[in-house]
Amino acid sequence: MTKTKSDASARAVPDRVEAAALLRHMLRVRVLDERMLKLQRAGRVGFVGTAKGLEAALIGSAYALRPKDWLWSGLREGGAAVMRGLPLSEYIAQMYCNSNDTAKGRQMCNHFQHKGSNYPSWSSVIGTQIPHGVGAAFAAKQRGLDEVHAIYFGDGATSSNGFHSGLNCAGVWQVPCYFVCVDNGWAISVCSRNQTAAESFADKAVAYGMPGREVDGNDVLACLEAAREAHELARRGQPSLLVLKTYRMLGHSSSDDPTKYRDEAEVLAWAAKDPLDRFEARLLADGILAQGERARIEAELTAEIDAEIHVQEAAPKMALKTLVEDVYADVPLHLRRQYNRFIAVAERLGHATPGDGAFPL
Repeated sequence: MTKTKSDASARAVPDRVEAAALLRHMLRVRVLDERMLKLQRAGRVGFVGTAKGLEAALIGSAYALRPKDWLWSGLREGGAAVMRGLPLSEYIAQMYCNSNDTAKGRQMCNHFQHKGSNYPSWSSVIGTQIPHGVGAAFAAKQRGLDEVHAIYFGDGATSSNGFHSGLNCAGVWQVPCYFVCVDNGWAISVCSRNQTAAESFADKAVAYGMPGREVDGNDVLACLEAAREAHELARRGQPSLLVLKTYRMLGHSSSDDPTKYRDEAEVLAWAAKDPLDRFEARLLADGILAQGERARIEAELTAEIDAEIHVQEAAPKMALKTLVEDVYADVPLHLRRQYNRFIAVAERLGHATPGDGAFPL
């Protein structure tokens, strides 16, 4: 197992275009998270799983993927999905579960998916995406496809059945995938130190016959470099495990109060390692970024996001008929009857969406 304790200040000057793109994508994650959390606190969306503090880990690692590769999400990778092609309009529509939600309201908000960028819908069940991603990677191998599957999860998922069966099958079958454990310090209220007796989660790779590597998850360049190496290994049929050591600055979700289980001194210590502040300082020192440029980019992103929020907030609700559509090619009689009984009750109580109407029997 290789451990990498990288320092961005000691690295070569990054490519200017790439560095600017990384910074912009990281800033979008933070601005989008801040906006969504405010909407949730105002009761306008239902649930948010924030990524503040994880921007370097998520964006740096996902930047290594090609358009034809796949990203299997654990919870907080929505911003990386936007970077890879998930339209901002679809992201925000899904937060509202409105008529523009491509999941048709069948997922709770903050559960994204996008077919166009190979970003499957994910589940709140811990670790279930791991064997799914391995299975898809095995199918790609069987079909001779040149694609890599990056499978993301948090430190808590290393205690799930999906983690062990997924890594075991990947190692045995030598599938084109790599695993990205975003070790953000806490699995809800369970500290990472209480998840394993191993020195690092990366040690777990050894049991499954693959390399494991721990990386400074607050260093976006280190995350990108490590992911590119893992990507190249995966293309050669060698899966590996990346552990991105970082810290979740806010609660596990908008439903969580982290002050109940962690020390404020720990939070402040990690706040001093903020990945955006760190990368900005590096780019300023290298002459890639001008003073005040970060604020200008943040203002642009805020305006773009706010404009889309206004569009999606004004969109109609999801049609009630979607409750019984897409299961069969044609809605069968028994579902039509059930829906008509439901709509009659809803109309009587005043909760039906205008224009839905009953199915003709």
